[in-house]
Amino acid sequence: MNVTVNGKTRHYRTVTFDSRTNSVRLIEQRLLPHEFKVVAATDYGATAAAIRDMIVRGAGAIGAAAAYGLAQGARAFHGRDLGRFARHVERVFQGLKAARPTAVDPLNAMLQVRRRMEAGTDVGEQQALALAAAEEFAHEDVQHCQAIGDHGAKLIRDGMNILTHCNAGWLAFVDVGSATGPMYRAQARGRRFHVFCDETRPRSQGATLTAWELAQQQISHQVIADNAAGLLFARDKIDLVIVGSDRTLGRTGEVANKIGTYAKAVLARRHGVPFYVAIPFSTIDWNLKAGRDIPIEERDESEVLGAWGMAAGSKSRARTPRPTVPEYVRVANPTSRAFNPGFDVTPPELITGVITPAGIFRPEELWRERRDLGGPR
Repeated sequence: MNVTVNGKTRHYRTVTFDSRTNSVRLIEQRLLPHEFKVVAATDYGATAAAIRDMIVRGAGAIGAAAAYGLAQGARAFHGRDLGRFARHVERVFQGLKAARPTAVDPLNAMLQVRRRMEAGTDVGEQQALALAAAEEFAHEDVQHCQAIGDHGAKLIRDGMNILTHCNAGWLAFVDVGSATGPMYRAQARGRRFHVFCDETRPRSQGATLTAWELAQQQISHQVIADNAAGLLFARDKIDLVIVGSDRTLGRTGEVANKIGTYAKAVLARRHGVPFYVAIPFSTIDWNLKAGRDIPIEERDESEVLGAWGMAAGSKSRARTPRPTVPEYVRVANPTSRAFNPGFDVTPPELITGVITPAGIFRPEELWRERRDLGGPR
């Protein structure tokens, strides 16, 4: 998408690769919306840390980062012994896989890279194939989101109020986004609508990232407290819900997404509002048989007990520009502890449809249509 910073507009992808320095380049999402900055992860360990620490986050974006990280680690190997190289690649693979356990996109992306590498007859060929496969995954991610936008735009009518939760925009993918893809395409077709962005505590990705994206795109929107959605539903102020997913089970249609998604699905069903999930093929898990088996990441309790932000006017008071330094403020009672699951699972009966690059399907149709959705034959 295009980003305007200091009056200058240019196109960015969330994740790119610099083959000259063997570095993964990432938008530092923890600084947004206060500062836009691109950083470089110079080895696969730094790339894994960037995924784990949420410098880069979102299903497709961490999938691309993991794919590039695997190629990066493979390219860092020196030697010709294929056995040693294979063991090295396995260490890189496991390190990146462990960075964020709930999302399946990194695993699917790296498996795609490894399958392509098998065609190489020596270390050099496999290293080259790894980078080519990572680039292919990144390009596919963009194409998938564009197709999601095409299919999902038909759901958006003039004058609609749309609710979204967390950030499934272009910042969560290589470009375009899944949940925002239909919005951007509908806007391009001249439709006017309004978006309510759940703040999405505790990391507030809706307030900081989705709202920033929509402001950049000049789409009408408001940030709401997570618990305000119930009032909006009750007063018929929401016509459509579109969210993303970090793992959708192809066998059952269950959807793991940012904590709070399940509650919005319950509200939508109670008030008869369509609830859609937008995903690329890489988000589908064709192996797990039950949502209870999805690993739910538990994050540091400090995220719940406090908040990160910028002091009001801190940059404007400075005579010369200074680097953005987020500040952490403790909010909760000093002696209290917190429980901080990062995701929840929404059952298929609460989901109206799943918007994919191949079209819109009911959750129970995913397994039957798996050949069209990149699944097992």
